Amino acid sequence: MCLSVLALTGCTSLFTQHVEWETIEPESYPVIRAVGYAPIGSQHGGNESEQVLMAMKASKLEAYRELAEQVYGQRVDGEQSLHNLMMQNSQLQASVEGVIRGAKVIKTYPVGDDTYATEMELDLQDVYDIYLATAKPKRIKNVRYY
Repeated sequence: MCLSVLALTGCTSLFTQHVEWETIEPESYPVIRAVGYAPIGSQHGGNESEQVLMAMKASKLEAYRELAEQVYGQRVDGEQSLHNLMMQNSQLQASVEGVIRGAKVIKTYPVGDDTYATEMELDLQDVYDIYLATAKPKRIKNVRYY
């Protein structure tokens, strides 16, 4: 009797299966917007034209940072130290890391006399299409056992 029970339970692992997959698509795609600012006067450059160009680039990078912060979140590290129950030192550091693909510059323009701004947007429909081109997300559609 024991031998027949072992034989029956051992046979179940011999079955094979065929799994059908289907791709998953989100129901909606948000558009994320960000604005980056950079001061013109504090940019390195030999003349005002070079400073304006550097401020344009810096404001674009700031807008990218803002987009990355919205997509990936921001890492915040804090540290405080006490001495005789009195606050001695308090530090707070923030960082963001990520890859932004598919962002578009909407507008770049001067704000006042000494600041440059760049407006960007990231349509997550475009990001999803880029993602599908490299790795197709899947879920189980059907399973057949043989």
